[in-house]
Amino acid sequence: MLSPSTFLKRIPKWVNLKAFISSVSCTNTIQINPEINQNTPNFPDFDVKIQSLGNKLYPDNLIKVLKSTSDVNSAVKIFKWAALQRKFNHTADTYYWIIFKLGMAGNVEEMEGFCQNMVKERCTGEEDVLVSLVDAFVRNCRLNEAMRVLFNMNLAGIKPSIDVFNFVLGALVEEKRGFQDVVFVYKEMVKAGVAPSIDTLNYLLEVLFETDRVDSAFDQYRRINKKGCRPDGKTFEIVIKGLIANDRVDDSVSILHEMLELGCLPELSFYRTTIPLFCREDRLEEGIRLFRRMKESNFTPDSFIYGALIQCLCKQLRLDEAVNLLEEMMESQLEGDNNVFVDVVNGFCKLGKINEAVKLLEDKHVLETSPHNALLRCCCDADKFLMAKGLLEKMSERNIDDCDSWNILIRWLCEREEMVKAYELLGRMIISSLIPDYATYSALVAGNCRLSKYEDALQLFLQLHAKCWILDPASYSELIEGLCRGEKYLEAVKVFCYMSENRCSLQSLPFIMLIKGICDMGMIGEAVRLQSLAYNSGTSCVNATYNYVMLRLSKSEQGRHVLAFLSRMLVQGSNLNTEAYCILIQSLIAQNRIKDCSMFLNVMVNKGLVPDSDTLYNLLSCLAKHSQLYLISVSLDKLASDCEILDSAMYNILINGMWKEGNKNDARRLLDLMLEKGWVPDAMTHGLLIGSADMEEKGEGMLAYVDLSTKDGVGDILAEGLGET
Repeated sequence: MLSPSTFLKRIPKWVNLKAFISSVSCTNTIQINPEINQNTPNFPDFDVKIQSLGNKLYPDNLIKVLKSTSDVNSAVKIFKWAALQRKFNHTADTYYWIIFKLGMAGNVEEMEGFCQNMVKERCTGEEDVLVSLVDAFVRNCRLNEAMRVLFNMNLAGIKPSIDVFNFVLGALVEEKRGFQDVVFVYKEMVKAGVAPSIDTLNYLLEVLFETDRVDSAFDQYRRINKKGCRPDGKTFEIVIKGLIANDRVDDSVSILHEMLELGCLPELSFYRTTIPLFCREDRLEEGIRLFRRMKESNFTPDSFIYGALIQCLCKQLRLDEAVNLLEEMMESQLEGDNNVFVDVVNGFCKLGKINEAVKLLEDKHVLETSPHNALLRCCCDADKFLMAKGLLEKMSERNIDDCDSWNILIRWLCEREEMVKAYELLGRMIISSLIPDYATYSALVAGNCRLSKYEDALQLFLQLHAKCWILDPASYSELIEGLCRGEKYLEAVKVFCYMSENRCSLQSLPFIMLIKGICDMGMIGEAVRLQSLAYNSGTSCVNATYNYVMLRLSKSEQGRHVLAFLSRMLVQGSNLNTEAYCILIQSLIAQNRIKDCSMFLNVMVNKGLVPDSDTLYNLLSCLAKHSQLYLISVSLDKLASDCEILDSAMYNILINGMWKEGNKNDARRLLDLMLEKGWVPDAMTHGLLIGSADMEEKGEGMLAYVDLSTKDGVGDILAEGLGET
């Protein structure tokens, strides 16, 4: 890197001090001591280009050499060599080329050093050169280098114009370089004391919205006037677009009203951006208002704007206005895409005006296929099959039918189990030189399933499989459900695996049927595998499928793997319900995993879930047997106070168990609760309690709750262990 002082004060190490320049009158060439070559890196064209300059070392010649030197290191050496020659001074233009070459090579630090040297050498035109470098770097997509040049201009006290800053900001925003880079340039502008223009603030707003800093962007918009600027059409376009993109449509409408009140006249791009946005958000009135303002400003709407408005009008079933706009668009010689006619046809059909839709396509001489297919669907949905059939025949005569046209009618017949007519129509379709596609096969699969012809449906699927096609979601569900009803579970698994591998999801009901069928066959491992396939393909794995697999797993020889399956459930985003907890607890009880089943009961109760009576009874029996009821003491308090699940048998287990564990106060409290419900302890519990001197004193009070008028005596009741009086 060159020093800030004159070049001769600090000669680079690679320059040999014995080098000399011979008299121009003697040789007109530069003689270089051979020792230079020993210390100079091996740059092939370095010596040649030094010799070519000879006594022609002028800025223009040096620039030509620098431009033609492909190796940036050689160029730097040549530049530094020139600085050492007598009667030669670098100019701003020679600096331009070495800085440009370094920047394009990504040597930013060295590039900055030359920028600083040029400024300190006070080269004439330095400011213009630095501005030109910013321009060149931006145009060559070297934005980091452009920003560093700006930084060094600020460092040198050179004040670029606002246009220079805006040029860099615009490039950063266009390339979506992010918030930090834009803020860096903005801060450099502030440090330079350059006031922002509305373009500057627009760039700042745009990057704030793009980086989800919506509140900050909105705040900046509100402060535009305080910064001495007035919002223009681009400002409103950025703000409205950003607010809508962040689901703040009401705020965007407020901004639109502000714009109209200010009398701002935006450019064409504003209308092309905002009208479709408001229509997409179903804010038709704002879209129409802007459409009128656009025409008043003598801008010509394009087919994209017409299409957005027509679609929104049809969605709101304002068909007369939609048709008027459609006619206006056609009179303007604009060719809208087929979706415009599709929207209008669907709008008429929603109103039950199928004849008007037919007339529209005829009057407008529409020969595109998609609007006619939309009309065919409407006829079938309205059960006007004969009309649809007549329309299809006309389409075939005009050669505007396609495979979808025939599939619409074939599907309608299949869904109504009219398979003979469906195959007849299929034959006519093939005669018309149209080849059946996946939708044709899907329709036929669904039709055969509805007739319980599952073998035929499966054969059609295999033909589809051979063509590497996939079923549509409805037919896929019907086939799996049908195969399960026919107890062809293995065949259903093959269909499911193929479809899942193609990322096709299955409806919940047929998947539940498939999982239950596979589990009932004892193929638990296969069921677990199907769960994974379902998760990866987007099939909704409802709790019922997980619970069924867990239940069967817990009752199999692989019951010890139930916790591993639970982990898989949680990873796949399943939330355990009451049934799942109960299955899990019962399984852990069978494995004698006391602490684990206690923990799951506590988690369950904390979530407000109540186990079924069988699960709770088994758990209490297990814990009492191992004298570990204390593990669920808090949960027991909640269950005893919040629900009626505890019966007399459970109270007996708890009282007996807690007494043995030394929790006599809790045992007495539970006895009180039990007696309040009109129940009496069984013989074992009663015998335990009356063995306590403390309890003997309270015995009369406790037994006072017992109805002694029953036909059996209390002693008989206790002996028999009955729970009710």
